[in-house]
Amino acid sequence: MLSKNHIKLIRSLSQKKFRVQHQLFVVEGIKGIQEFLSSSFELYQLFSTEAIFDAEIIKVSEEELQKISSLKTPNTALAIFRIPNVKPTDSSGLILALDDVRDPGNLGTIIRLCDWFGIKQLVCSKATVDCYNSKVVQATMGSLTRVAIQYVDLEDYLSAYEFDIFGTFMDGNSIYSEALPEQGAIIMGNEANGISSAIEKLVTTRLSIPRFGTLKATESLNVATAAAIVLSEFKRSSTEM
Repeated sequence: MLSKNHIKLIRSLSQKKFRVQHQLFVVEGIKGIQEFLSSSFELYQLFSTEAIFDAEIIKVSEEELQKISSLKTPNTALAIFRIPNVKPTDSSGLILALDDVRDPGNLGTIIRLCDWFGIKQLVCSKATVDCYNSKVVQATMGSLTRVAIQYVDLEDYLSAYEFDIFGTFMDGNSIYSEALPEQGAIIMGNEANGISSAIEKLVTTRLSIPRFGTLKATESLNVATAAAIVLSEFKRSSTEM
């Protein structure tokens, strides 16, 4: 039975301070919940209108699910999982680093891209949106279970990083003409301001994604779109080497 305490807890988890306090986050929808149940994430509570999971559920009506869901059209179930302990970053291979990416949809898409292209480490500045934000979790479509994410002082982290650091800029060398390695850190910047000046100073290789439109009027690409192009080129280049 759905209680007032359940409702209070679930609603509180929409705010980062309460996710940190309780070390819990929300996952909605059958597919997403199944992904987390099949992973190393620990289930805390599961609310569902149907007994379709191999886990203990708290049965709720569709009206009750509507009360606790953040979606306009709730999808059968809502689960609360425990936030796992952060593991040390493995600096081998390619690492993607985010410099103050603020949009939950962008972060969720970038996590999916990391999963697709086999990037196991995602390093985020402390001002980057929380990966356990419900909109981020929803956008990852389960990829959050397969990508290690760490929030750090990005300037300190990159200052100590031992390999090449890549960033995309309008004046960089075309990514299509560069020999791209299998090891290194790729920086993607803030949606409005790009890579910050402090982080830009640490970049060792400046890349650009050239514009092919006749007018070349578009000022920039969405950060998630740019990340897709960059990761694809790094993987293609390393496969051909």
